[in-house]
Amino acid sequence: MSATASRPTDPGRATAPRAERFARPLLVAFLVAAAVDLAGLLAGLDAVHLVAKPLLMPLLAGYAFVRGGPRLLVAALLFGWGGDVFLLADNDLAFLLGMGSFAVGHVCYLTLFGRDRAPAALATGVAYALVLAVFLVLIWSDLPAELRVPVAGYSLLLTAMAWRAGVLGRSAAAGGALFLLSDALIATGIAEWPRLPAPDFWVMLTYIAAQLLLALGVLWAARAGGRP
Repeated sequence: MSATASRPTDPGRATAPRAERFARPLLVAFLVAAAVDLAGLLAGLDAVHLVAKPLLMPLLAGYAFVRGGPRLLVAALLFGWGGDVFLLADNDLAFLLGMGSFAVGHVCYLTLFGRDRAPAALATGVAYALVLAVFLVLIWSDLPAELRVPVAGYSLLLTAMAWRAGVLGRSAAAGGALFLLSDALIATGIAEWPRLPAPDFWVMLTYIAAQLLLALGVLWAARAGGRP
């Protein structure tokens, strides 16, 4: 992050110092909710997933806020929460609304990462572009016709976010890559490709790890006043 973006006077990071005492409980609550959600998915308990999943991003967003995280980070996590809630419904409209909410979250991440003037690695960008192109070519004909263009546009935005996340160091870069993997697993499910056992578990595991690593990458960079 740039030095300007990490100044304590930046309104995007303004928070009462006393609020930080809630940071540890919020992070612990997030990790507990994540463990409960993943265990529920492995056990096939849909009711547990319905309760635990909507708690994840608000808890992580609360943690980011009390740690003095930028408003764009909190916004990205809350738009992720919107996507989580919409995707609990199993229909095309809910899927499109959820994808739209996640897309706004990725725009928030991209805007936040753009504050760091360090160039993203060109080789990584080329690799991501090739992976995206090959994936879309392979999956295109298996996607429902009405979802092809939205999925392609969303995938391009997500790939750009994953690439640009690398400017904040390895944690954020890993978070971006895991987010890409998580959504690729969702897309293969929609295309009715062969899937791993307990597919929803793997989708949520990679997604939870992705959001946590992205949040921590941003917070660590902001605290350091530059790239980690």
